[in-house]
Parts: sequence; structure tokens; C-alpha cells
Amino acid sequence: MSPRTAVLHLTGSRRGFAEARDFTHRTLDAWSLKHRADDALTVVTELAANAVLHALADLPEPAGQRQGAAAGARLRLSLRPHHLVCAVTDPSDVPPVYAHTADPLLEHGRGLHIVEALSEHWGWTRRCPVGKTVWAMLPTRPSPLT
Repeated sequence: MSPRTAVLHLTGSRRGFAEARDFTHRTLDAWSLKHRADDALTVVTELAANAVLHALADLPEPAGQRQGAAAGARLRLSLRPHHLVCAVTDPSDVPPVYAHTADPLLEHGRGLHIVEALSEHWGWTRRCPVGKTVWAMLPTRPSPLT
């Protein structure tokens, strides 16, 4: 089976996050992956938030264009034979920061811990000439009941 792919350009607004969640939900419905929706929506929200808060926040916004769309931030969902890949590409060369603290009261810095907990694998890839893609792989099989 060849991968199926769906792409959405991200904006740096609350409406943009809602669009990303709606897009993810519709895509998973079309791919018969409703059973992975909760985890995928959480992962997509964390990855998109990291891109907007850390990679796009300091970029100048060209006149007449939405933040994120001009900068090339995008969400890509890919269906592979055994995994759903959720990936967010942004124009920053700065690697994602995985906070190494055990303080549960921190307001920020837990996003990648959540991504790690919900995915089988996650990581990031440098893009040429600039930017990076942060990705997470979620199994497509239903989770066993506990």
C-alpha cells in the first residue's frame, strides 16, 4: 500500500489551531482511523503549537499574508501501512527543545513529553536550505483495552 498524504498550511491563530484539529479529524475519518483520533489530535496540537510559538513568533509577517502561511509552516498527515505520521514543518533551524525537568508545575515545556508518550516514535529532520520537520508516528492498530 502506498502512503496517503494530506497537507494543511498552518496559521498562527486560534482559528488556525481549530482548522488543524478539524483537518486532522476529517482526514482520520476518511482513512477509517477514528480510533486514533484522540492521540492524533493531541499530537497535532502540540506540534503545531510548538511551531507557532517557537519557530514563527519571531519571523516578520509580510504585508497582506497570514503568519505561518507565508513562512511555510505546514501540517502533513501520512498514512503508512502500520503508522499514521503527523509532521509539522516550520522555517526555523533551531532544533525542538525537549525539556529535561521533572517539575510537573511548569507551564511550558511538556509538549514533546506528551508527543513522546502518545507515539511509537518521534523525532525531527533538518530541511534544506532552511527549516525543520518535527514528526511523530502513531500505530494505526486499535489500542488494546485496559
